[in-house]
Order: sequence, then structure tokens, then C-alpha cells
Amino acid sequence: MKHTIIGLAAAAAIAISGTAQAQNNITLGHTLSPQSHYGVGAKAFLATLEEVSGGTWTGTEAAAGQLGGERDMIEGLQIGSLDLVITSTGPLGNFVPEVYSLDLPFLFRDYDHARKTLDGEIGQELLESIGEHNLIGLAWSENGFRHVTNSVRPVTTPDDLGGLKLRTMENRVHMAAFEEMGAAPTPMAFPELFSALQQGVVDGQENPITVIKASNFWEVQNYVSLTGHVYSPAVLLVSPLLWDGLSDEEKGWFQEAAAASVAATRAEVNRLEEAGVALLQENGMEVITEIDKAPFRDLAEASYSVYTDQYGSEMVDRIKAVE
Repeated sequence: MKHTIIGLAAAAAIAISGTAQAQNNITLGHTLSPQSHYGVGAKAFLATLEEVSGGTWTGTEAAAGQLGGERDMIEGLQIGSLDLVITSTGPLGNFVPEVYSLDLPFLFRDYDHARKTLDGEIGQELLESIGEHNLIGLAWSENGFRHVTNSVRPVTTPDDLGGLKLRTMENRVHMAAFEEMGAAPTPMAFPELFSALQQGVVDGQENPITVIKASNFWEVQNYVSLTGHVYSPAVLLVSPLLWDGLSDEEKGWFQEAAAASVAATRAEVNRLEEAGVALLQENGMEVITEIDKAPFRDLAEASYSVYTDQYGSEMVDRIKAVE
């Protein structure tokens, strides 16, 4: 009997150990290809987490929308069915309205302005706001400045946008801005976009060079206009169910991994921004670089009311004031 009890105890210990080990293997999801800037960031996160935790925590990258669109994955985090996600802020505004302030067109002057804002007091406040909506924001990452592509005609003025069906994110600010600029915004989940462009369901879309490149949009789009109309952050989100179960030391590991992910992603964005125009041209796209942004900016500013009517202009003014 004594040996039986000992055997049962050992089996139970092994089972408990196995469960704990299984819980220490996480999945990090995103919608872009494994070779994209998100893929670079995801791999940096997982490699750093494994290193700093001494192998206690390991992980798997679920790329290319394997776990659904960004909105689907954010919902998965809230209910605890997913662990971590790298997502653009577009759909996040539906859950955390405060982040709409980052999506206003022509708000950020350049990359330096955007990164200083997100790495500073404003960025930290917004991460804390995310924490009030059953999500955990680990760190601000990056997509880059967004540009317009389409398969109908070159876009050099707002008039050229007239009547174009453009896929946008499910983001009220973005949709309002393109309505003001004359386009017909058509929100849809990113994993549906390539086939929609291929089949002519939409004429074009808007994304940073990083995403245009990662998605091979040159196969279904002829023109890219470097409008730089919106700076597109990304954010690393964690499920509260996972986060609340971590010790303080483990949370430190996750934050260290997030910092490594952001650094790797931004470095890749820098690289692609420098090489991007030539790369798109090499793959057959006509790149329109000489664009007077002022007429676009003048029209798009009317969309600010989507945010300011509800939340006021204080955050917008603070972002503009960052030097």
C-alpha cells in the first residue's frame, strides 16, 4: 500500500509539473507574414523571453492571420483564449477609444515625433488606458506611415481619390478621413484584403510600405502614392488571464522581451523605409513620390471631430506639442 501511495504521489507530481510546463509555452499571434516586420518583432520577443527566463518560458509565432483578424484576436485576449498579439491600433479603438487619438491624419510630423510620443508620458498613459478595458498593453511597436495603393489610377490629389473603393481598418477616424478626402472607405479584416483586391471587390487600400511589401500587394495593385496620411503604431497586447498569473519577476521578463521586440521591429521599419520605394518599383508598381500633402491635410482635418467632439482636444494638443 505504501508503495502505491508513493507511486500515486509521484504520478500526481509529474502531472502537475507537466501542466505547469504546458502553461509556460505561449502563442504570439499577428496578421502578417513570418518575414514581415511583425514577424521580426515576434521572433525577437519569443527569443528574448526564452533567454531571460532561462528557458522557463517558450513560445510559438502564429503568423498570417492563423488566429483570425486583429479584431478577432483582441477579443480572444479578452476572454483568455489567446496569449499575446501584435496588432495595429486600427481595430483597437473599438475596444479602447482613447487610442483613436493616435490615428488622426497628419498628426505626427515624422518618425522621431511619433516614437518620442509613444515612448514618453503620453504613450504610458495610453497603455494604462488599455489596461482599463480587460486588456494588457505591454509596449508600443510600429507599422509606419500609411500610403494609398490602388489598381485604377495614380493618386496625386484628393480628386484622384474620388469614387475609389478603399479598404480601411475598422476605425471610425480613418473612415471619416477618407470620406472627407472623397474616397469610399470599405472596412474589412486584413486577412480578407488580398483576395478582395484580386477580385475587384475594392479598388485599393492604405498601409505602410512595410505591410505593402510583406503582403506582396504589387501582385494586385498598380499604383502606390506616398501620401503618408497617418502614422500607424502597433502594440503588443497580453491576455489579462495570462498576465495576472505571472509573478513580478515573470512580468519583468515579458516587459524585457517586449522592449526587444519593439527595437527589432523599428529597425526593420527603418530598413524597409529606406529600401521600400526601389523594392516596390522593382516589383512593377508605379510609385508617386511628388505629392502636395496640404490639400489632403486640409480635407482630412474635418475627421478630427470624430475624436475631439467626444474626448476634447487636450490629447491632440499634447501630441502636437511633443518636441
